[in-house]
Amino acid sequence: MGRTRGTWNTKGMWLAGGVLAAVLALTGYAVLSGDDGGDTPAAGKGGASASASPGPSATYAPPDDWTEPNSWAALPRGKRTDDHGSQVGFPKTTEGAVAMMLAANTTDIEGTKTNTDEQLRIYRSYIGKADQSSENAEQIELNGQQSDKALAKQMGVAAGQPLPSGAYVRSTVVGYKIIKKSDTEVSAWLLSRVVQKNGEMAKESGSYTRTLAGAQWEGGDWKLTGDATARAQQDVQGQAQPHIVAPGDADFNSSGWTAIRQAS
Repeated sequence: MGRTRGTWNTKGMWLAGGVLAAVLALTGYAVLSGDDGGDTPAAGKGGASASASPGPSATYAPPDDWTEPNSWAALPRGKRTDDHGSQVGFPKTTEGAVAMMLAANTTDIEGTKTNTDEQLRIYRSYIGKADQSSENAEQIELNGQQSDKALAKQMGVAAGQPLPSGAYVRSTVVGYKIIKKSDTEVSAWLLSRVVQKNGEMAKESGSYTRTLAGAQWEGGDWKLTGDATARAQQDVQGQAQPHIVAPGDADFNSSGWTAIRQAS
């Protein structure tokens, strides 16, 4: 089979991949660009020059032939789990910052766990203090509720009811590319795999997304902040964005992605 390219094929696919983007947009990150998904599939694969949005971008289907990634990383785990069920307490290293970004962009919507639950968890665990407010938390909850209604309708259940048995929407970071780093601030492109299954007998579908994130060392841990992400967007202005390609695609290496091994 040859390569094929696709776009987001369901609203639910966007939900998991867009959890972090939705949270970031509330804190002012997305104001710096025109839209969240401006790339066409071809532009995403081709690395269009960046007026970079922090949100999910174009998607594609991976090739059958495997090309070993040139660069792998085993990222550290957080030292503890916070009251919201999130890993926190990452080391003050570049890898620690990326590990926090990975944790903040790893979501699992299934059963009684909703998109609202995941958005609020990410917001409370990983967003910097200056970007938090009661108004932002309320807006995230409202946005999450609307997306949960859309997902419930898509999966054939009533709003507020658990998803069907065996149904889920999940997002996992599979690669990253550092933009800029220092002892107290790190910015990076994140490459994520988003999968959806609408029930026990349904076929799983999947896509890849590219997201821009910036983190600062704050209060003894890494946090996503509007200031760091704004600087990251400025740093990539006019540059080619890394291709949206799976680990194992030859373009994964030429784009400068680092593949992620299981956390150590």
